[in-house]
Amino acid sequence: MRPVAAVALAGGAVAAGFAARRLAQPAQPTAAAPTPVDAPDTATAEAAGGQQPRLAGARGHIPALEGLRGLAAIGIITTHVAFVTRMSYGTPVRRLYGRLDMLVAVFFAKTGFLLWRAHSDHARRDRSGTARAVIPYLRARLVRIMPAYSVLVAVAMVLLPQNRINGPGVWLRNLTLTQIYQRKFLVSGLTHAWSLAVEMAYYLALPALWTGLKNLRGDGARWRLPAVGAFGLSGLLFPLIPWQRLRLLPRGVNVQILPPAFSAWFASGMLLAELATARPGLLARLSRASYARWGWWAAGAGALLATTSTRWFSEGFRHPSGREYAARNGLTAAMAFFFLGPVVLAPAGTRFRVLESPPLQAIGRWSYGIFLWHLIVLHYAFPLTRTALWTRRMGVIWPVTVAGSIAVGAASYRFIEDPARKLLSPHA
Repeated sequence: MRPVAAVALAGGAVAAGFAARRLAQPAQPTAAAPTPVDAPDTATAEAAGGQQPRLAGARGHIPALEGLRGLAAIGIITTHVAFVTRMSYGTPVRRLYGRLDMLVAVFFAKTGFLLWRAHSDHARRDRSGTARAVIPYLRARLVRIMPAYSVLVAVAMVLLPQNRINGPGVWLRNLTLTQIYQRKFLVSGLTHAWSLAVEMAYYLALPALWTGLKNLRGDGARWRLPAVGAFGLSGLLFPLIPWQRLRLLPRGVNVQILPPAFSAWFASGMLLAELATARPGLLARLSRASYARWGWWAAGAGALLATTSTRWFSEGFRHPSGREYAARNGLTAAMAFFFLGPVVLAPAGTRFRVLESPPLQAIGRWSYGIFLWHLIVLHYAFPLTRTALWTRRMGVIWPVTVAGSIAVGAASYRFIEDPARKLLSPHA
């Protein structure tokens, strides 16, 4: 393991250890007992005799997460623009452009947090069974992902000339999000859909995981944190195993894009869900003051910047070794944890002015559509600006691509995503 990754992972382990220690302490049956997670607000809790305030991430909508999601979407667009304008390598700034696609980890961590939170809360309330029924959950996930994505596949296949040679098999694999399990799966306008295929795999796998942990409740809930941590660690070990040399996977399939390689990214959000629904401890205290939040974000930025170092990591879009890939995923899992942590572990009612600003809230709300359509927008940004592909005109291509993606993403939300949700899953 590379030194920088080892430091980041060791720091994460220490933080998890502190948190586990706090979670293991039994609640006091006095006026100083922790506030239930559905306590009305911080002021009410403090007036009740010094009780612990409820954390912002314990339940309900968290506007600042939308802002983070919007920023992540813009970062991903930046990397793809930098790649096709040959601006993703050569200098420290360009190398950073080339690694902003690692902000996909923020998407995955947010998904892990939101989908896991109800189950961690359910367990800490010592309730039997699971918090959600599987069928309604899967229906809601399919309704969220598939309508707009299906339209994207059809448009990319029909509109882009290089896709017209693709037969029914390519259509089917992309429509079912099973393309990553094949060789040479890349299709113009859909190359970024590998992340949706990974996300869909986790949607299907999470019910098995939350069912497997359903008996870790009440006093046993303190073991949930190490269990989720072990799940995340498995994603860092997966790329280190020579699957194809052992003939456990067919040659040509990209092991580093298969779902098990990303469990650390999802687990970073799931760990935050466990912490947000538990009794507030050390990490929650480190999220109260505004200057402390900047410390979290600086640590996350440092983890991302570490992945741009040419001493430890390859430059550009080269296929890394298993060790390098595991180290990079470990750092970006830490990045996602540090970026989301101060938002979900802050006291309820904490405001984040920039993240909750109307522009970022709108971009966050439209971010799925922005992400879906940005490669097609990027494809047409070149002829629109009379720029040849691979020309170093990132300053021209980037604003056109970002503005166009936001516009198309807003239209996708207005005319596809929101109507589909209201029609197909009105109670989700």
